[in-house]
Amino acid sequence: MTNRIGNKDIAHQRGKAEKARIKASNKAMEAEKKAAANAKYRNAIKGQETETRGP
Repeated sequence: MTNRIGNKDIAHQRGKAEKARIKASNKAMEAEKKAAANAKYRNAIKGQETETRGP
């Protein structure tokens, strides 16, 4: 849930430009996460699980 001001959510008080900026930053963050995940498995052998070493 979002924070509230009285009876309304803060999200209701945002303007169109602010909503667009937040949406763009969220998409950029997701793209960054996806790129990191893809890079992690780029050189992995197909069908073989990656090594996990415990302490």
